[in-house]
Amino acid sequence: MHPHPQTPPHTRPDTRPDTRPHPRPTTRPDSRAAADPTPKPTDRVPPGLFLVLIAVCTAVTAANIYVAAPLLPLIARDFGSTSSAVAWIASVAQFGYAAGLLFFAPLGDRVNRRVLVGGLSVVTAAALVVGAASTGAAMLAAAVLVASAATVVPQLLVPLVAARAPAHRRASHVAAVIAGLFAGVVAARVLGGLAGQAFGWRAVFLGAAGLTALLGLASAAALPQEGRRSSGSLFAGLAQLPGVVRMSPELRRACLRQAGMYGAWSALWTSLALLLTGHGDEGYGMTTGAAGLFGLFGLAASMVAPVAGGLVDRFGVAKVVSFAYVLAAVSVPLFWLGGAQLWALCAAAVAVHAALVASHVANQTLALTTTSTPAVANTAYVVAGFAGGALASAFAGPAFTQWGWAGVCAVAGIWLGLGWGAGAIRRK
Repeated sequence: MHPHPQTPPHTRPDTRPDTRPHPRPTTRPDSRAAADPTPKPTDRVPPGLFLVLIAVCTAVTAANIYVAAPLLPLIARDFGSTSSAVAWIASVAQFGYAAGLLFFAPLGDRVNRRVLVGGLSVVTAAALVVGAASTGAAMLAAAVLVASAATVVPQLLVPLVAARAPAHRRASHVAAVIAGLFAGVVAARVLGGLAGQAFGWRAVFLGAAGLTALLGLASAAALPQEGRRSSGSLFAGLAQLPGVVRMSPELRRACLRQAGMYGAWSALWTSLALLLTGHGDEGYGMTTGAAGLFGLFGLAASMVAPVAGGLVDRFGVAKVVSFAYVLAAVSVPLFWLGGAQLWALCAAAVAVHAALVASHVANQTLALTTTSTPAVANTAYVVAGFAGGALASAFAGPAFTQWGWAGVCAVAGIWLGLGWGAGAIRRK
């Protein structure tokens, strides 16, 4: 069930006075080619293939945000530093992505998406090449910031996927894209760690640049040709953000709950390489490649996305989000125990990924269907999530230095409490 089962009343009976033969639907969310509220040119690729392409593109671009995290020990060694001293680069990537979402994602309602997707993919690839050539942490951080800010292609396209899906299958279609996103996050850790161990971290950045350019330009070519689709200032969507959030309690709740969930996950996941590769009391002494393989536990949990989509379609957002928070709360003490017991760390990794994926499918579906401006609402939702993740990562690094792995787990627990508590507040 959706908060807005059908959006405006133009989907079933008489769309307007007797216009059945004229296929000119400005908004028809339940038909075959459902609701792209934007122009309706002929599809360049079959819908099924288009969804697969978007999911794969999402995986590659999402990996760019996390490409540095499993490579931190190698980067630190190359720059003559310590892993904890360069851990802040991981949070720079998340702040960059949040900033890119804030400025670029609302443009999805206003400009030619083909040009925007192609241009941002090229910029991302170029920034990754600069990152590969970096000679110090500051230069690398600047390149990661630009790459992350430009790698917002999935969030330009997910409103299109949601709008074209039949109303009773919308969460399942969104879940397909989210499955791609989390597969990319896991691939960044697993493949990035292994490739970094074998070829060096710079080669990983170059490989990411090539894949980003290839998939980004292929996705841009698959989109229909569009002109500018809305009048007014180019950044009018950005100006709309505060009003849209203020007027929608459901959107606010989705933003706050996901900021808390994503922050808890991010604090744990971005610090995990420090625990796995560390030595002595605070570490398992693994190589970067072995630590990267740990991400396979997250891949298993990513399979939750299609199941979560079906559960949201059947039972609604609130029940799925509540279950996800309970699962995440259980994972935090398991992570703490995992500082000394590897089996607990493995179980916690599966649990926290499953919680994050289920929560994301439910909250993003709500964000996309609760207002009449889905691109703007989606921007608010994803910016809130990544801002929460970036802040938690920024606290997790110093917490690990000061209090070890227990400090990271404390940050995750605090973020979960803040997310649930803030999301429970209802304004009269």
